[in-house]
Amino acid sequence: MSNQLGWIGVDLDGTLAKYDGFKGINHIGEPVSAMVDRVKWWLAQGKDVRIMTARVSQSVYRPTPEEVFRTTCAIQDWCMEHIGRRLKVTCIKDYEMIELWDDRAVQVEPNTGRRMDGRHE
Repeated sequence: MSNQLGWIGVDLDGTLAKYDGFKGINHIGEPVSAMVDRVKWWLAQGKDVRIMTARVSQSVYRPTPEEVFRTTCAIQDWCMEHIGRRLKVTCIKDYEMIELWDDRAVQVEPNTGRRMDGRHE
């Protein structure tokens, strides 16, 4: 295992798997090869990589615990098929998350609120 503490969050839809609209909680798109390769490399380096997805959030679609369990299993099965192992699935970030890879995220400079991409919107 790596000496680096913490974990890397990777969004599922639009980041790790192709996404072209909602087609059901358990439908997961084809893999995004560049991200799958990156995740495999991190895992080979001993890093803790977790899937960060709203699909298991209880606040959005109000799924039952059984639906959350089935969705988690579907995501882990997808990971097993495309990454070679089942990854932890969460919708909660914590203080141990060291970075998040997400197609919707905007990075800001710590303690300033300034966008790191230089845009002022």
